[in-house]
Amino acid sequence: MTLIKSISGIRGTIGGAPGDNLTPLDAVKFASAYALWIKENSGKAAPKVVIGRDARLSGSMIQALVQNTLIGMGCHIVDLGLSTTPTVELAVTHEHADGGIILTASHNPKQWNALKLLNSKGEFLDGAEGQKILDSADKEDFNYSEVDDLGKVQCIDDYIDRHIQMVLDMPVTQIDAIKAAGFKVVVDGVNSTGGIAIPALCRALGVEVVELYCEPTGLFPHNPEPLKEHLGDLCEAVKEHKADFGITVDPDVDRLAFVDENGEMFGEEYTLVACADYILGHQKGNTVSNLSSSRALRDVTEKHGGMYFTAAVGEVNVVQKMKDKEAVIGGEGNGGIIYPESHYGRDALVGVAMFLSLLTEKKMKVSELKASYPSYFMSKKKVQLVKGMPVDAILAAIHATYVSEEVTSIDGIKIDFADRWVHMRKSNTEPIIRIYTEAPTQQTADDLALQFIAELEEIAQQHA
Repeated sequence: MTLIKSISGIRGTIGGAPGDNLTPLDAVKFASAYALWIKENSGKAAPKVVIGRDARLSGSMIQALVQNTLIGMGCHIVDLGLSTTPTVELAVTHEHADGGIILTASHNPKQWNALKLLNSKGEFLDGAEGQKILDSADKEDFNYSEVDDLGKVQCIDDYIDRHIQMVLDMPVTQIDAIKAAGFKVVVDGVNSTGGIAIPALCRALGVEVVELYCEPTGLFPHNPEPLKEHLGDLCEAVKEHKADFGITVDPDVDRLAFVDENGEMFGEEYTLVACADYILGHQKGNTVSNLSSSRALRDVTEKHGGMYFTAAVGEVNVVQKMKDKEAVIGGEGNGGIIYPESHYGRDALVGVAMFLSLLTEKKMKVSELKASYPSYFMSKKKVQLVKGMPVDAILAAIHATYVSEEVTSIDGIKIDFADRWVHMRKSNTEPIIRIYTEAPTQQTADDLALQFIAELEEIAQQHA
């Protein structure tokens, strides 16, 4: 189960057999299917597609395969080269393109890569659109262009700089106040494109930057998911350099997490809470996050007089709910900030500007800011899936056991107890079941997660 097809894109490990992993044949097949969909969706014989990639080791190979396949289908390419997911999303609209592809496996380790597919709005495809592409890939009903109709390539190498300027131009970015504050930060760019974008943004805002793993070599120095257990070097560097805080992102720069001045995690769940607190102080309105995100966003939203709504996990689901509820900010508790005034996509650059602006207003240390928010503790565990495991049946059995509780089943199973909750769902990006819990103490959250892992494993054995 190392080739995963979902609304999050086509994702797999490099090498191995076609259909089981993300091989060159798979890259060509899915790129062909996407090109066919773009042509049909746009009504153009020669649509324009923006392509960018993170710095992972397989990136140039996958980009060459995908880009030349699209050229063979008659698509014109805007090649951004090394880029970030939010940069590509912004470029789609600014270049008046018909779609875009980001070549990144986001937080997954170096052996993974993926095709993340965008529409003409620079937003991820919905389930129906994604399914059409998957069906087309299975049928292999492609018709490639003749030699006079091959696509052409335009290379633009300064789109990260353009993205930074767009962030600086946001009315909510308090440039002068940030420059006056004299912040010093440590940035962990996990040796991907965040190491290009985040230090450059900070310096444009007058922030002193200590770079940690900011060379875009694709040699990830630690597990690239921005979780506490992977960020020991960043925590130590913040203390060593007496920085005001630390910043870390995942390889494609759509997830953002902070470390306080004491080298302690601010908590990726509280990235969205803090940014929402800032925006709601300037723009009254509603917020949205996914079912696996902290209740703290609800509390902060209601404090500002807004309404909070939940969506199924997956950026496309959060974006749709944000549009439905006219949310002024939203995102996901994994450190993903979506600000519609910029664009409907998770954007760590936008989040950094908001966080710095908030600190200038609050005039607090980062640890003091965290202490000012409702205190919840989360546990994020995972259970590895074995091929053939009946996930839906296992989750249905859990649902039946807890039918007397408040249960939400739009995305896996979420059980809300009075002062805690558990959310269990099959991942869109890895062959695992995710088990997220939240409770008033870390011990309670951990115990709740272990309880449900044991229940899942017991039910799985019954279905073996």
